[in-house]
Amino acid sequence: MSGAARHNVGMSNSKTLVLVDGSSYLYRAFHAMPDLRAVPGDPTSAATGAIRGMINMMQALRKEVAADFAVCVFDASGPTFRDEIYAEYKAQRAPMPDDLRSQIEPIHDVVQMLGWKVLAVPKVEADDVIATLAHIAAQQGIDVVVSSGDKDLSQLVNERITIIDTMNGKKRDVAGVTAEFGVPPSLMVDYQALVGDAVDNVPGVAKVGPRPPPNGCLNTARSTS
Repeated sequence: MSGAARHNVGMSNSKTLVLVDGSSYLYRAFHAMPDLRAVPGDPTSAATGAIRGMINMMQALRKEVAADFAVCVFDASGPTFRDEIYAEYKAQRAPMPDDLRSQIEPIHDVVQMLGWKVLAVPKVEADDVIATLAHIAAQQGIDVVVSSGDKDLSQLVNERITIIDTMNGKKRDVAGVTAEFGVPPSLMVDYQALVGDAVDNVPGVAKVGPRPPPNGCLNTARSTS
């Protein structure tokens, strides 16, 4: 991928790195597409909906955001270091559907054939890999565009790193994060530690919850003591 960025993520003369949250993409592709099969009409043949959906999403992103470097990052199979720290991490989530699991390896192959570097690091989640690459690239003066709907990545945002969600058109730059959560990206770690994250089964501080701007970023229950 090369050329000037077409997505409005800020114009500069520096190189651009695009990082895709592949695990988020494949789930979206799986649920957005109909039950497509290798043999049309034969429910016993291999599922292909997520593969076709992934191709559509990656090609659309390539048209929307041009870049000098492009990487698609997936979760590796097996537990991560977070599971060792907190046994209840994501414990409430249902297992991956078999029809999706069977498409992961073909999706990796197809994304590579589309010209993207594919990464999956054992014991590390995709967003940790994305965060590492984004931070290193930004330190080297490279502009970074992360395509993901994961709000956890908002803590990365700065003058070099922007998060876009192509599914809903949302853009999380410094102003976008501040407007959405009521705190700047530099305080997102503290914000999420206070409010918790039900999606990941991580509790926050009791009686503290998000409060939309402009009234403030947090709601705290009145003490009864």
